[in-house]
Amino acid sequence: MEARSLSVLLLLLAAAATPAPRDGEPRSCEAVRKVFQLRQLGSFRGVPEFPRAGVDLQVCTSKNPTCCTKKMEERYQTAAKQDIQQVLQTSSATLKFLISRNAAAFQETFEMLIKLAENYTSTLFCNAYRNMAAEAATRVQEFFTDIALYIFGTDISTKECVNRFFDNLFPVVYNHMINPGLTDVTLEYAECLQMVRRDIRPFGDIPEKVIRQMGRSLLPSRNFLQALNLGIEVINTTDHLHFSKDCSRALLRMQYCPHCQGLILSKPCMGYCLNVIRGCLAYVAEVDLHWQGYIQSLEELSSAMHGTYDVEHVLLNFHSLVNDALMQARVNGPELTEQVNKVCGPPVRKPTQSPHCSFDRNKYSQGLKMFSRDVEETLASRRKEFISHLRLYRAFYGGLADQLCGNELAAADDIPCWNGEDVVKSYTHHVVGSGIKAQAGNPEVRVKGTDPVINQIIDKLKHIIQLLRGKSFPKYDNWDLRQTGSGGSVDEQISGVCDDEDGCGGSGSGEVKRVLKITDSTCLQKEQKRKKNPHEEKIYRT
Repeated sequence: MEARSLSVLLLLLAAAATPAPRDGEPRSCEAVRKVFQLRQLGSFRGVPEFPRAGVDLQVCTSKNPTCCTKKMEERYQTAAKQDIQQVLQTSSATLKFLISRNAAAFQETFEMLIKLAENYTSTLFCNAYRNMAAEAATRVQEFFTDIALYIFGTDISTKECVNRFFDNLFPVVYNHMINPGLTDVTLEYAECLQMVRRDIRPFGDIPEKVIRQMGRSLLPSRNFLQALNLGIEVINTTDHLHFSKDCSRALLRMQYCPHCQGLILSKPCMGYCLNVIRGCLAYVAEVDLHWQGYIQSLEELSSAMHGTYDVEHVLLNFHSLVNDALMQARVNGPELTEQVNKVCGPPVRKPTQSPHCSFDRNKYSQGLKMFSRDVEETLASRRKEFISHLRLYRAFYGGLADQLCGNELAAADDIPCWNGEDVVKSYTHHVVGSGIKAQAGNPEVRVKGTDPVINQIIDKLKHIIQLLRGKSFPKYDNWDLRQTGSGGSVDEQISGVCDDEDGCGGSGSGEVKRVLKITDSTCLQKEQKRKKNPHEEKIYRT
């Protein structure tokens, strides 16, 4: 029945509707019976054949005989609430689809981006450092797994993950590049190398540079995704409201009480409709200010996510920084060997050697062609297009009642309409504004207190706005992501300036553009293990 418009059904029944009777002349309830059955509200046998006294009715009362019974009134009240829910969901369907489609698209793009960055880094080892590629592959996969988990909401420290990547990489580099032998070093010796890496700094300032770049680019992307998911939650919440008893009665009176008098084609007057819907949506109207702030903050963040803050640039050029780190370790090899010998002693090696690179470069080259895209398909252009569409819905909640009445519920101007009691030329009562405070003078709906569900969604909007504006960035140890200042808007918090230190210029490995798959996390597990054994790191630290 939802597939066919009620208005069409009513028009088909118009011929069956009996005109309003003259004094003393009986009228039939046949049209009311048919509509009641077509709406699947119940059997037409429960509808009187002729008007009767409605002394048992509580809402649809009238001095005239009525085609309604108390049972019908109850069914109509349920239908009235369902109707308004359906209209609400229809009105927000395009907005919800816009956000959910883009949330899924951005997540998929981030997955592709992460996988491609992982492949670039693995290819670096296979091409330039083939003897250590097999061992490095595990470290690379673990690192990008943790990057994916962070972007998609897991509460882990990117700083710790970057440090752990270089900690785990150092034994491989030392074994194959700085102090190579016929076989690999033992597990115990590798653990010692991991522990001394942060003290002897074999990779120079490259790890710190990666930490800065990852912190600046990943957090805005993480917050952007979280904000889109919250947008979907807001719409789902307002699509499934719990209407008060007074609102439910007002909806019944507006939509179905005319049927009791045989007026199956009448629609409510515009002013009357606005009073009822603004009263029922008074709490939802309170979302308006925060929804506007939410969209504005998304827009500001999106425009600021470039340069140092472009996650696409940072991830896809990570391999060039790894190459710089390896080159630095090679240059400082003799000095590093001396420092390592002082703490860990000479290398202790296994009886067997690890396998070499098994990475299929031909297969990977084909994959790159698959992932390559035109400039129009970059994250930045996708965000820009999304924001341009989302901006059209900035006043969605502020004008929701007007939209519902104007597009769906109310009668057109200059047409006789229902005012809650009878069909009249125009509605004469005062029409109130939107929001809780404006409902004090609403003649149709009494609004009391607040809605805890709406209050909760408003609190979530306030929180995400703070995140998007960079005012609630989390700290990891002594590292604060708010390196560019505090307070103010996103543009003040996150500038797009990109300097050489941040690695935004070209590199010997070549800059790449564009953009997957996630495996299991290790950074979080290792960090939790380290917290359980806080003295473990101190063994080799002198």
